[in-house]
Amino acid sequence: MKISQEVREFAANNPNAELGTIPTSAKEAARGMEEMSKLYKEKGEKLYLPEE
Repeated sequence: MKISQEVREFAANNPNAELGTIPTSAKEAARGMEEMSKLYKEKGEKLYLPEE
């Protein structure tokens, strides 16, 4: 498949490419989870909120 070949070529040409959505460290991931926990508590500990 062409897309598979393109992905392989990209990976070969960019060995240090980072994915923008993946935390770079466990500390960064923990910090993000703490921030979201704080936001969850501020919003009343509700999973689904009404649209604003």
